[in-house]
Amino acid sequence: MEKKCRTGGAASSPVWATLEAFARQAVQGFVQRLLEEEVTELLRRGKSERRSPGETPGYRNGHGKPRGLALASGTITVRRPRVRGLAERFESQLLPFFKRRTEEVGALLPRLYLHGLALGDFELALRGLLGASAPLSATSVARLKGQWQVEYQAWRQRSLADLEVVYWWADGLYVKAGVEDGKAALLVIIGATTTGQKVVLAVESGQRESAASWGGVLRDLQARGLRAPCLTVADGHLGLWGALAQLYPASAEQRCWNHKMVNVLDAVATRHQAEVKAWLRRMMYAESRAACEALRTQFAAQYRPAYPKAVETLERDWERLVSFFAFPKDHWVHLRTTNIVESPFAAVRLRTTAAKRYKKVEHATALIWKVLGVAERTFRRLNAPELLPAVYAGVTYSDGVAVTPLPRRIAA
Repeated sequence: MEKKCRTGGAASSPVWATLEAFARQAVQGFVQRLLEEEVTELLRRGKSERRSPGETPGYRNGHGKPRGLALASGTITVRRPRVRGLAERFESQLLPFFKRRTEEVGALLPRLYLHGLALGDFELALRGLLGASAPLSATSVARLKGQWQVEYQAWRQRSLADLEVVYWWADGLYVKAGVEDGKAALLVIIGATTTGQKVVLAVESGQRESAASWGGVLRDLQARGLRAPCLTVADGHLGLWGALAQLYPASAEQRCWNHKMVNVLDAVATRHQAEVKAWLRRMMYAESRAACEALRTQFAAQYRPAYPKAVETLERDWERLVSFFAFPKDHWVHLRTTNIVESPFAAVRLRTTAAKRYKKVEHATALIWKVLGVAERTFRRLNAPELLPAVYAGVTYSDGVAVTPLPRRIAA
């Protein structure tokens, strides 16, 4: 039997530098064949076949110039077939005019923003991912940003009447934008629906986190049909609470424990912060509201002499700190803090840190909305989603346990 070897003579076989190169060449040939088949289907005859009387008019007319098409697996080069003799100009459905990338590659760009690539790094990063001939550049990214602004405007006008939002989390993100040296506030709300899915509801620019700015965001949500959620989770900014009292007075309110802990620890000497933090975490994770308040009483008795401001800070707005006890225990992990909105903010800050300053606030708003949209795809569902319809329907809870029966339509 003839022994095959990798080099020399008839026994040698082609060796591909990489599997990716082989796959890319195979895909390139496949796409080119699809383009040719599209013309055959249009004309209803193969290449070099004569046209019979009564058949579809039109003739093959060679090919256009080679052009790159960026795929998620790399860039291929194809030539679009040309057709003459038709009443209207032929445009391929597979590869329309000006199409230079697939939808997957288009989605890749905001992901690169998500990971904090500065605009000047894009061309290098894309060519490393898609190949040296990738038809993408900083200019194409700039065009995409314009497209995102259009998409953002359509998104912020969509109807919300069909959404059943059980909880929502609100916070502000500050970015360097505009002609002034200061920062612009972007007001963000993320909600959880009765299915347990988390969705971005609002991304709006505002004048700091004032009651007027938050009021504008909430009025817009109301005007688009969004009904009051059962609970709002946010930090201590008074602007939001004031706006909620006017526009969503039936919504319960929960202050973020993480923000409260930071405020309390600011009033404590460094040498005592670890022990004070341990006290606060015991309150935060107490099994009942009564146990939490008993710990608060003990904490106040021990620390008021040395740190009266810390105790005063803890006790201020206490009712908003313990609202979560009136909801299912399985949901407490989501309701104690604003982590649900803070976590995607961390990814957004990678992007905003890479940018020196956005020239216009509306540009920053649309871009950050796009980045949050990418993050939204990976949002984890809430724990025990089967309980959410009952909460939305008005079932009341005490220390995490339901105290009113399920409505008939929910129990069924």
